[in-house]
Amino acid sequence: MSGEWSQWLDFDRASIETVPESPGACVMHASMKILYIGGGQNVRQELLGRLSDPCICKAKRFRYIVTPEFEAVRDQQVKEYVGKHGKLPPCMEQNAP
Repeated sequence: MSGEWSQWLDFDRASIETVPESPGACVMHASMKILYIGGGQNVRQELLGRLSDPCICKAKRFRYIVTPEFEAVRDQQVKEYVGKHGKLPPCMEQNAP
């Protein structure tokens, strides 16, 4: 599944365990509001690590894309979000410089 976004999945351990341990990017939302856009060399571990984040754990659903260019995909998603909303997603603002 390289180069194509997954369907939206429930943001829980069972759904995350189905995600490949591959480079990729991910997007998480609650009530159709994007909370976080991320990525890493192992997208499953990225998602599992976010389950304990006090802001991101409020997410209800996520989607992901397997790609070695996860940084470029993540950056493009963030750029589009900021272009539309004028600010970073809520769970990314607290970590912004």
